[in-house]
Amino acid sequence: MSWRLWVPLLLFSAFLGLAAYQLTQPKDDVVESRMVGRELPYFTLPPASLDRPGVDSRDFYDGTPKLLNIWASWCLPCIAEAPQLEALKEQGVEIVGVAIKDEPVDVMRFLSQHGNPYTRIGRDDLSEVQLGIGSSGVPETFVIDGKGIIRYQHIGDIREEHVPILLEELRKAGT
Repeated sequence: MSWRLWVPLLLFSAFLGLAAYQLTQPKDDVVESRMVGRELPYFTLPPASLDRPGVDSRDFYDGTPKLLNIWASWCLPCIAEAPQLEALKEQGVEIVGVAIKDEPVDVMRFLSQHGNPYTRIGRDDLSEVQLGIGSSGVPETFVIDGKGIIRYQHIGDIREEHVPILLEELRKAGT
């Protein structure tokens, strides 16, 4: 029997061993953003609703930490997180919104149905700001300190158990 017959079997065995090893490793649920610790890129967004001003990156340089919430009226998890955003607002958190690929009429309809926790809402039709800050989807929420530095990124909808975490991250960003 030639050694050439054993090579495919050895390669297949090595592949199975590697696959088995990977299956035994702990699952990593955390997506590390390269933008955490960095300054917000410069941007200016027009208003996404008729009753709130647009968003400018300079809005984050007033010394007060804020949440930057990336969302859309067509996003179902954004509906699920609306009560938690309202709870954060009631606790004195300033929330700035960026609506992704949305029309003002749809934004207004969403806000009238699910509440409006935002002090400002910008319209990001091309997802330029979204991608520029390292967001890959909606919803995502960022803690921005009062010097315009991204301090924390929360991927996905905010659930009740995430509210204390965001409040703590805002507190840390204010010190």
